[in-house]
Amino acid sequence: MTTGQPINMETMPLRRGHFRVLAVASMGQITGAGLSTLVGIVLPMIQLMRHPELSSLQQGLIACTSLTGITVGSLVFGRLSDRYGYLFFLRLCPVITLAASLLACFTASLPGLIAGLFFMGFGIGGEYSLDSDYISEIMPRRWRLWMVGVAKASSSLGNILVALLCFLLLKNGDNPAVWNRLLLFVSALAAVMIVSRIRFAESPGWLIARNRVGEAEAAVRYFLGPDVEAVVKTSGDRPAGHRIGPDLEVGEIRNRKKQAVPFRKMFTGNNLKRVILSGVPWACEGLGVYGIGVFLPMLVMALGIEASSSGTAAPFARIVDSVRTTTWINLSMLPGFALGLLLVNRWSHIRIQVWGFILCALGLLLLLIAYRFRLPTAVALTGFMIFEIFLNAGPHLMTFILPSQIYPVADRGEGAGLAAAIGKTGAIAGVLFVPLLLSWGGATAVLLVAAAVQITGAAVTGLLGRKVIPNPSGTPAA
Repeated sequence: MTTGQPINMETMPLRRGHFRVLAVASMGQITGAGLSTLVGIVLPMIQLMRHPELSSLQQGLIACTSLTGITVGSLVFGRLSDRYGYLFFLRLCPVITLAASLLACFTASLPGLIAGLFFMGFGIGGEYSLDSDYISEIMPRRWRLWMVGVAKASSSLGNILVALLCFLLLKNGDNPAVWNRLLLFVSALAAVMIVSRIRFAESPGWLIARNRVGEAEAAVRYFLGPDVEAVVKTSGDRPAGHRIGPDLEVGEIRNRKKQAVPFRKMFTGNNLKRVILSGVPWACEGLGVYGIGVFLPMLVMALGIEASSSGTAAPFARIVDSVRTTTWINLSMLPGFALGLLLVNRWSHIRIQVWGFILCALGLLLLLIAYRFRLPTAVALTGFMIFEIFLNAGPHLMTFILPSQIYPVADRGEGAGLAAAIGKTGAIAGVLFVPLLLSWGGATAVLLVAAAVQITGAAVTGLLGRKVIPNPSGTPAA
């Protein structure tokens, strides 16, 4: 619905176009989370059916493959999108993911799975560097960070949906050889992404940064309607300027683009603080989201809290029961993200992230106590759920928001890509070492190390947060 008067895109109410951008940009998060859940389900099936000789290290290396792809994709597409535009890569990434998922599915071999996982991750890594950029440049000011958070929260739908579909597919069967069919879930999500982006527009912020003001205005009208214009500000004695995004006039954005930070200087001075604040806590959070998340079915079995919890159950039945328990644990992600979104415009983002890390650690310690002292399964599940709720209310949500908040638009794609790459490097380390820790020290070692990493994330966030963000709950950087 439109009105007769021009509407300021910075202060306008939400309308259908905003939600379309949100839905399209969130699909990468949903697919990435679904893939991480799927890897944890597929690996024990492969080991049971085809490769019982797989060591803990080999399991970790295979599980790391998609995260390695995400890390590389975040860096490559973050830098390329800053240079050549967002739209082409927004369309290319799901094509790569679809092709890779079909390769892994129809080759049905370990080498095919490894190659497929890497390129699925490669495509999803590009999504991670692009989706927050689109959202932060289209949304009205008051909704900007909240909507970036909603996009991240949508990842929980991927975890829950894939775990539930896998359980429904496997519960009435007894054949682990169907593992390759599960990869078609990723293919379906990638196909939906491709279709949703056939008719789309370039990022207005990227266009205005290249002095393509007319195209930027056309993109704004495409997304939000013909009555929305980008001419919103007159500053002092200067003529009215076109503005896209928070407090950015054309001249200001051009100057910023000319002064875009070379990659090597992203690691010096204040930029180094930005990199550490946006990357290191993301890496710490990555251990919980991926290190524990990918191997959640295995950890559930190691803790003895799968549905059957009987060591005499058939191996495939134990896998299916662990997937059922994993689905219930994943459901606690939704209230966690909901809590974070309620707080995102009320509390300092640094404060939310610090307390999220601390409460995550406490949930893991409760789980450890329940395991060591053989307390009822309900206590162990409570510890798991505390961990998941506050992981997603705090660091999992905030680490995604911070790059959009602290990097200027000229370097936002590269900054977000760099932060995601560091985060996924931490996730890779977590995924690699969780099966090794399980073989060396059992569930106790996994839980102690994970709790220590969460405390590290809290410390780094608390020490650097207010130095980098004087107003931690403010709007994204210009």
